[in-house]
Amino acid sequence: MKNHLKRIPAPKTWIIDRKAKVFTIRPRPGAHALSNGLALGTIIRDELKLASTLTETKKVLINNEILVDGKRRKDYRFIIGLFDVLKIPALKQAYRLMLDKKGRITVNPVSETESHIKICKVVGKSILPGKKLQVNLHDGKNLNTDVKVKVGDSVVLTLPDNKIKEVLPLTAGALVFLTSGKHNGDLGKFKETKGKEAVYVKDGEEIMTAKEYFFVIGKDKPVIEIKN
Repeated sequence: MKNHLKRIPAPKTWIIDRKAKVFTIRPRPGAHALSNGLALGTIIRDELKLASTLTETKKVLINNEILVDGKRRKDYRFIIGLFDVLKIPALKQAYRLMLDKKGRITVNPVSETESHIKICKVVGKSILPGKKLQVNLHDGKNLNTDVKVKVGDSVVLTLPDNKIKEVLPLTAGALVFLTSGKHNGDLGKFKETKGKEAVYVKDGEEIMTAKEYFFVIGKDKPVIEIKN
């Protein structure tokens, strides 16, 4: 696996100046796909402008407490993806990775209160010895829980202890965020499932797309601020 990545062929979801330099930081393989996340170093240097060079970026990470979902990270190539929370206690600043209307990854500031919660999509379930339920989340987390939840639902976690605060079921009327496909970045209300596809309503229009693209973010209103 190469440690570098040229800017021109970098994923289209990345908002970077592709002609400023030849190379950019390639994230290490992690919980998110390459097209769905950014390297921590890219965010520190290119998005937040806390450093101007890669050397300075490494020093920032070593000398300062940089938290991702409540855990300190020092690796500049650590990948951060959709709905992950980046927090810099020394600056009293917190950010959440989102998608804009064009499906590009953005780094949005959030309040101190909102920095303590995160929405995760349930992508799988399994039964462990002792009939314990384990849920698999979109960001690579695996949680043992007694909470009733289905694949496709979302859960609201408290950070950094990763406790399930609330379940957001994928049912009619739920607020959904589209994370891929032609309508990437859309926000609407879920209506119904039709096989592997599903229908949501946006501005009075019914739109059908793959069910796997739906990410529940709330019931009557979004649990987190959506800048869309």
